[in-house]
Amino acid sequence: MSDTVSQQIQLNPSALKVLEKRYLKKNEEGSVTESPEDLFRRVARAVASVEKKYGKPESDAIAIEDKFYSLMTSLKFLPNSPTLMNAGRRLGQLSACFVLPVEDSMDSIFEAVKNAALIHKSGGGTGFSFSSLRPNGDIVGSTKGVSSGPISFMTVFDSATEAIKQGGTRRGANMGILSVDHPDILDFISAKDSSDQLNNFNLSVALTDVFMKALKENGEYDLINPHNRKPVRKLKAREVFDSIVNHAWKNGEPGIIFMDRINQCNPTPAAGKIESTNPCGEQPLLPYESCNLGSINLSKFVVRSLEPDAAENIHSQIDWDALRETIHMSVHFLDNVIDINRYPLDKIEQATKANRKIGLGVMGWADMLIQLGIPYNSVEASNLANDVMKFIQNEGKRQSSFLAVERGVFPNFDESVYCERMDLRNATVTTIAPTGTLSILAGCSSGIEPLFAVSFVRNVMEGTKLYEVNPHFETIAKERGFWSKELIEKIAEHGSLQDIEEVPEDVKKAFITAHDISPLDHVRMQAAFQKHVDNAVSKTVNFSHDASKKDVEDVYFLAYGLGCKGVTVYRDGSRDEQVLSTGQSTQKEEPQVVAEPVYKITPKKRPETIKGTTRLMKTGCGNLYITINEDENGNVFELFTHMGKAGGCASSQAEAIGRLVSLALRSNIEPIEIEKQLKGISCHSPAWAAGGKIASCSDAISKAIERYKQVGTKKNGNGSHVKDKTIMMCGACPDCGGAVEHEGGCAVCRDCGFTKCS
Repeated sequence: MSDTVSQQIQLNPSALKVLEKRYLKKNEEGSVTESPEDLFRRVARAVASVEKKYGKPESDAIAIEDKFYSLMTSLKFLPNSPTLMNAGRRLGQLSACFVLPVEDSMDSIFEAVKNAALIHKSGGGTGFSFSSLRPNGDIVGSTKGVSSGPISFMTVFDSATEAIKQGGTRRGANMGILSVDHPDILDFISAKDSSDQLNNFNLSVALTDVFMKALKENGEYDLINPHNRKPVRKLKAREVFDSIVNHAWKNGEPGIIFMDRINQCNPTPAAGKIESTNPCGEQPLLPYESCNLGSINLSKFVVRSLEPDAAENIHSQIDWDALRETIHMSVHFLDNVIDINRYPLDKIEQATKANRKIGLGVMGWADMLIQLGIPYNSVEASNLANDVMKFIQNEGKRQSSFLAVERGVFPNFDESVYCERMDLRNATVTTIAPTGTLSILAGCSSGIEPLFAVSFVRNVMEGTKLYEVNPHFETIAKERGFWSKELIEKIAEHGSLQDIEEVPEDVKKAFITAHDISPLDHVRMQAAFQKHVDNAVSKTVNFSHDASKKDVEDVYFLAYGLGCKGVTVYRDGSRDEQVLSTGQSTQKEEPQVVAEPVYKITPKKRPETIKGTTRLMKTGCGNLYITINEDENGNVFELFTHMGKAGGCASSQAEAIGRLVSLALRSNIEPIEIEKQLKGISCHSPAWAAGGKIASCSDAISKAIERYKQVGTKKNGNGSHVKDKTIMMCGACPDCGGAVEHEGGCAVCRDCGFTKCS
């Protein structure tokens, strides 16, 4: 191997931390036993070993190994996480995305549960369509019993995923899809009203063209029993659509997928109909198919930064030749992965190799725009997105065609039905996936998302602040003379530059963040990339907390009109406020005689000794120190506050809230009920910290209660176990308590690399 490819890789501290925690080999004692260079050499060697299968000599395999190593260590391209984790190791399972069929029989349902467990254990995520299952209350012919419906069986899948948790390396993730014409669709839409179920699922409704036509005409459409394909009743399309919008506004789910549009682009219709996607929605797959993904870091292909008035020369500032070379080598890499992969099931290997789908995508898009001085929400940005992705698509197909000549077309290739005018090795070539963890390794922005924040506080040891700043902003701020520690702290509190007076206007326009951009501009960017992507685009449309349901509706209609294949939305703070129970009775109640209230609750007395922890919460009024104590039985018992700034109204109010919270806890009120009451209360001076936005001192107290781990041993005053809402809501990272970013249809922690989705 050449000396040039053995040089040490340049990784930032965050990347090294994530590599050590989640990717590098460890011994039985948990100590790391390989370096980052070892990891990339291991992966390159394993993937390049396929060359010999196609008659290449050992010398060619070594040369390809070196090219793959350089490709990854230059951080121009990274494959999906299972490939980095498992290539060249005993497990050898390298794919991230799987779809399993669920047919209307007990044998099929529990076969799918078993297969999903095997996939999760190997590091993959699974997608299911439950549209074939007969509805709740339907008669089962073989036993004359009554069907419990798809949602009840989804809870079985959810419990199995919870039990596996993939050994702590990658948590199991599922996509659950139900067709909009299934009789149980309304129950499916509201399935996450209670946050104690389906927490290992992303949910999406498969919208049909028939439904969209009925919606446009304000008409009705048929619900179809999948068992006999007969209509059972009609629903007003508008009422169903409004329910989807309302729930997505409330907690981000369900998402929507335009399934007919996906099947119009199905490259192998003779092999079957697509009914589901992977957990983040960007990879439609046939039953038993898998797909391996990888992403090109676009920030590596800007020749030099530009001033904003030089936008007419944008294309000359991109190294298209280097990008072309990277595309070709990346497609070659991903095609090799199909052959070296150790599949968890024979059926998956057969289906995958029959179509050889790969998904080459991008990350670092926001960084590329910043380097070129182009605002994310501009026409110039959308035009460049179109040009860049068209180039990647065309060059990716060209390389796939070259491999087809050398190695043969994929077995299910049918020239009579295939829309391409060339022989191809791979049924699909491009996908834009979430790159939360990969982008941390590459030191770039995630996928095609805008920046989440220009500066934020990273979680380190208690009481120690580490401000992380976008490196491009740091360079510009120092070059132009407005850099200061105080400025960075101020930006970290706001997250955005838009209200920071010290920052010049042209810099504000370039360094725009997710919440500075209108939801419709998010969709326009997604649509610009989708035009030249075989599969789909994973992206989160971010809304501010005060966004209306009409805003969500507008996004859905625009996405459909612009040709997107699906949409995921997230309203800031919505999942933290998710309703835990909606068990309202629909029965008419008899009038009640209202008596005078009788107060009988006596708060428990404080024991002589008590233990607890103190957490520092950064608020707009100053540092708030929140102490939560337990009694001798491990029950959450009381809460005290101390404001860093002595005196003042904020300090006295925080103390008063603490006393009332303590009174409630000692009166057997569930901590989660207290948290719900305080969550999201806003004041004129919010702050940004490691756990995200803190809207007020009240909000800070609610977050402190939320982060106080209450799994297993932690109870309320009445002795009832309280689930760890941090894990359920993804408001804060369940591993380290850091800020969780909702992006790419997923959620990722930039502190430790935790991701909610596989």
